[in-house]
Amino acid sequence: MSTATREETLGFQTEVKQLLHLMINSLYSNREIFLRELISNGADACDKLRYAALDNDALYEGDSELRIEIEHDSEAGTVTVRDNGIGMNRDEVVENLGTIARSGTAEFLKQLTGEQQKDARLIGQFGVGFYSSFIVADEVTVRTRKAGTAAEEGVEWHSQGEGEFTVADIECPKHGTEIVLHLKSDAGEFADDFRLKSLVRKYSDHIEVPVRMPRVETTKDEDGNDIEGSGTTTWETVNEATALWVRPKSEISDDEYKEFYKHVAHDFSDPLTWSHNKVEGKLEYTSLLYVPGRAPFDLYERDGARGVKLYVQRVFIMDDAEQFLPLYLRFIKGVLDTRELSLNVSRELLQQDPKVEKIKSALTKRALDMLKKLAKDKEAYQTFWNTFGSVLKEGPAEDYANREKIAELLRFSTTHTDSATQDQSLADYVERMKEGQQKIYYIVADGFNAVKNSPHLEIFRKKGIEVLLLSDRIDEWLMSHLTEFDGKSFVDVAKGELDLGEIEGEEEKKAQEETAKAKEDLVKRVKEALGDEVQEVKVTHRLTDSPACVVLPEHEMGFQMRRIMEAAGQKLPEVKPILELNPEHGLVARLEAAEGDGFTDLARILLDQAIIAEGGHLDDPAAYVKRLNDLLSA
Repeated sequence: MSTATREETLGFQTEVKQLLHLMINSLYSNREIFLRELISNGADACDKLRYAALDNDALYEGDSELRIEIEHDSEAGTVTVRDNGIGMNRDEVVENLGTIARSGTAEFLKQLTGEQQKDARLIGQFGVGFYSSFIVADEVTVRTRKAGTAAEEGVEWHSQGEGEFTVADIECPKHGTEIVLHLKSDAGEFADDFRLKSLVRKYSDHIEVPVRMPRVETTKDEDGNDIEGSGTTTWETVNEATALWVRPKSEISDDEYKEFYKHVAHDFSDPLTWSHNKVEGKLEYTSLLYVPGRAPFDLYERDGARGVKLYVQRVFIMDDAEQFLPLYLRFIKGVLDTRELSLNVSRELLQQDPKVEKIKSALTKRALDMLKKLAKDKEAYQTFWNTFGSVLKEGPAEDYANREKIAELLRFSTTHTDSATQDQSLADYVERMKEGQQKIYYIVADGFNAVKNSPHLEIFRKKGIEVLLLSDRIDEWLMSHLTEFDGKSFVDVAKGELDLGEIEGEEEKKAQEETAKAKEDLVKRVKEALGDEVQEVKVTHRLTDSPACVVLPEHEMGFQMRRIMEAAGQKLPEVKPILELNPEHGLVARLEAAEGDGFTDLARILLDQAIIAEGGHLDDPAAYVKRLNDLLSA
């Protein structure tokens, strides 16, 4: 490669500078992962060239034996990693090596603290890629040329990992990328043949592209001594160089599965579980699916990159093939290799191919079965649920066919434990149902304390009936699509008439009817005082400690969903609540005895308090405070 001709100095993107500083200091104890990251990048570059060459064989430039080569120079203190993959042009070098073009970057950097142990986990969760070079090197040089371009269109990138990098035009006779690491004084251990080979076998044995290292063979004399100057260099393949997913499961160790996950997901924590399957028959494909142990920072960006790596007959086609799994399983990582698609398939063609929908259906069931199996390990599944539970809750709305399977995997907080930890399944709930109970009761609010202390729970606590406590933003939307489980319907305790079915005896129901009849005059007076602020006023038996509560009609959108929709700028038709009064409460007795303005003010105070208890907002909070102050000072 010739001397540089056109050279310019550029500054790193701010996020890169922050990442480099924190990563170099936080990942010191994990330095050896730099080689895994560079080999993974090289393998991706080879995969991309193989795919591009399907339409244009000339891109190989007469060198179709794709490979990664590693050399070291102990005296110079360098390690060189090169590949003959797709390579990069000048714009791609600046974009790929000077910026972090990844959604969630800002959120990621916010969470970095400077505390080494914590930041090491976060950086591993984010993925380190090329920048891991600077963990062991104080100077890095990259020489590259994109396949199909002229030799003089090569590019050299150089940086010491601080604020700047230089980019220059050079002549590159071969396509691909070469990375030269000038090792730090305390990283000389990596300029060693045995050390490098052991790292390749440890982290990159599963890479399908052969990883080669030079081996010098010398001629020996009659006494078995090496003849000086007789050495010849040959290239030795160090890794297995066979696609891991095509090997029999019985021949693959757990450690190999874990290392392959780290390659596929660009993560350096272990997966929670995986499922490896080969399907033959009408559809032929092999899948290897993983459940990560950590969430990526763009998990809640529904338009972010997701999906499996797609191969057709072991030829890499695309990263993030989202067509093969539904959106609510976007956390699943892995590989799909199929014979059912053509080698020149594109994202557009995938959307039109009926075979894709069949494979998607099969992979979805496989993923749900994998989660069901994981659920047998309560601790591991709790880790999964704490990380991905909110995403899985999107499932019943998006995947009607698998609604029951998804419902089995859901976890909730309930009045059984009164804990904010969502660790109770619907099967657990059904098993604990009281004799005569026919429905599954739930309540929704904006936060756990709000839902746990809701007045609507009072009668349920008194009678020992368990209620699901739902406080995630998605919960009301979830329950609008999850209508039953195990033949039992779901009932929102804050909507419509309260019917406890056979749990309430006939005498109880008769007493409630008599009380309602006795309080007809009070109910009428309160409705007249409140006017069109409420839809209806009635006596309730759902309260034991609170004087009043507000209830919505059975099929109306709940308070939580209304607030979310309104915050998103959607105008909703006004819904007037139903005010229910507890006839046994002292304030209601005081209300019944009041007259004139005192009666109206107390009725309004009870309504406002009930709205506040539901997490609602008052139109005129100052008026409420004045009425309350007047009541307290009377």
